[in-house]
Amino acid sequence: MAKLRILLGDDHTLVRQGLRKILEERPDWEVVAETGDGREAVRQTLELEPDVAILDVGMPLLNGIEATRQIVRRLPNVRVLILSMHAEEAYITKALQAGAKGYLLKDSADIDLIRGVADVAAGKSFFSPAVAKVMLDDYVRHLADKGIVDRYDSLSEREREIFQLIAEGHSNKEIADLLSVSPATVETHRAHILQKLDLHNTAEIVLYAVRRGVIS
Repeated sequence: MAKLRILLGDDHTLVRQGLRKILEERPDWEVVAETGDGREAVRQTLELEPDVAILDVGMPLLNGIEATRQIVRRLPNVRVLILSMHAEEAYITKALQAGAKGYLLKDSADIDLIRGVADVAAGKSFFSPAVAKVMLDDYVRHLADKGIVDRYDSLSEREREIFQLIAEGHSNKEIADLLSVSPATVETHRAHILQKLDLHNTAEIVLYAVRRGVIS
């Protein structure tokens, strides 16, 4: 069985060394390259085509968000896990819009790094538990302050099923196979979900799901 190939991008050598040590404790994982700047991260990713790229937000020459955008546009099969000190929603939103599959805080436990890499490698979304909690707390407080009815409650049982599966990163075909329906039916439900929640794309579905506590 082929090893999971990982690229590390962080401008702190000690951080990269620590990440490499944790990741390579898994015998089926291999760090194929590491770099300290965003431009080199993009170049190495295009050259080596790793399965997962772990990119720090604050890299020099090209920040992690823009590096993610360039990588995903040219190699959509590479899964990007953003590494950051920031739990603010603005950073998370930008990362998702750029095409990142996950968002990991730098002070996360080792097990969160392992789980994050495993989840994004499988095409799922991943967020540090602390990020998910902050976003959920902000979401609940926002509803309470504004007296807003949660639009999520307007979704049918099947739409909630599909909403979660979309947020977890599953394709229409995968969802159709799992629920024993046609891809066209899934697409119809997706359109209804977007309309009911006033969302516009998959990145917004993922962000909404984290805020709502549907995924973590």
